[in-house]
Amino acid sequence: MPAWVSAGFSEYAQRMPRECRIELREIKPAARSGGGEKSVRQWLVTEAERVRAALPARRFTAVLDEHGTPSTTADLARRIERWKHAGRDVAFVIGGADGIASELKQEADLLLSLSSLTLPHGLCRVVLAEQLYRAASLLAGHPYHRA
Repeated sequence: MPAWVSAGFSEYAQRMPRECRIELREIKPAARSGGGEKSVRQWLVTEAERVRAALPARRFTAVLDEHGTPSTTADLARRIERWKHAGRDVAFVIGGADGIASELKQEADLLLSLSSLTLPHGLCRVVLAEQLYRAASLLAGHPYHRA
């Protein structure tokens, strides 16, 4: 990832309150060789296995997808509040360069859209971190949300 992605994510991760801490788990992409639809499918399957291995055991899984459920910041804040009360970790899954395996989308508890645009995964990471911080700020009555 470019330095601006790491810097942007870190900025918002550091701002998060202790009870809403966010942790980044990067998954190594599958080795790319050859091409074609079959190869892309194989890469996605390999990456899906790596994602599953990195997910916490008791979790709510939200896969980010441009065709997922649209959400406002207030919607996200309400979801965070419900997740906190349920006592489960939440895993947000962002696809790689070739997207995300359809099986992971089907297994998800939620398909969530940050935008109907297709965003590069690095930018999606920063936008998600900012929106999580904004939603946490809204729940805390912090003025950042009104900025």
